[in-house]
Amino acid sequence: MELGMVGLGKMGAYMVERLVRGGHRVAGYDRDAGAVARIVAIGAEGADSLAALAKKLGAPRAIWIMVPSGSPVDDTIAALVPLLAKGDILIDGGNSNYKDTQRRAAHLKSQGFQFVDVGTSGGVWGLKEGYSMMVGGDKIAVDRLRPLLETLAPAKDKGWGHVGASGAGHFVKMVHNGIEYGMMQAYAEGFAILKKKNEFALDLHQVSEIWRTGSVVRSWLLDLLSIALKENAEMSGIAPYVADSGEGRWTVAEAIDLDVPAPVITLALLQRLTSRDSESYSDKLLSAMRNQFGGHAIKTEAKK
Repeated sequence: MELGMVGLGKMGAYMVERLVRGGHRVAGYDRDAGAVARIVAIGAEGADSLAALAKKLGAPRAIWIMVPSGSPVDDTIAALVPLLAKGDILIDGGNSNYKDTQRRAAHLKSQGFQFVDVGTSGGVWGLKEGYSMMVGGDKIAVDRLRPLLETLAPAKDKGWGHVGASGAGHFVKMVHNGIEYGMMQAYAEGFAILKKKNEFALDLHQVSEIWRTGSVVRSWLLDLLSIALKENAEMSGIAPYVADSGEGRWTVAEAIDLDVPAPVITLALLQRLTSRDSESYSDKLLSAMRNQFGGHAIKTEAKK
């Protein structure tokens, strides 16, 4: 099967490579000509514009979009639609909000196009291990894409599935990422406690390796954590600043809307926000209040 790929960042490029290795014909476009050249070097076809990409694909076309969520997705769809024909499929494999996906699917359906959302997990490891894909959209469109999805997945019948109507794929991926926040926070806190126990001088990489086999807390995240500890146990040169993709926020908002308590995911998100505030005004106020009511000492800042 053939596919057009728009957006050739690391993940998009690795997906192209996995598809090419699987025997599929893939053409790709990115505003970065260097990114296009890199996929051409691994056997894909390159395009220097969206129009050129559309011309390279036989009807009915399937075009996979891997660009940042929000307006970049809308802009890309708007630019592609005049170049396509009824019956073509557009696929959003990025981290879009499921409500945006539902809106886009309804709009495109009214114009004669299919829209499939693929919540994709696997990152840069997907090339080797395969991608976990949560797919939303009409069954007919998903069935047409099955050969591509089976190639991208860890196995034909594992690691992917059609989870529901348009938006369902991105909804499931959103909650997946929220769970990921909580798991990562628990690992980080646990290993921080281990490190702080100077009495035992624990080898944290050794501990992570022990837990990787047989333990109830084993996971792929722990595998990756073990690699990180082996490479840099002291986390030297790494700032304590944790970014978020936005999906944790959406998960917390959805939990509130549905009256579902989600304290772990919520606190993990808030901890990421805390990590970015090196001049915490709220903490300074807490210190000042303790001094006011109890005369507790205030730790002063070093003079700059």
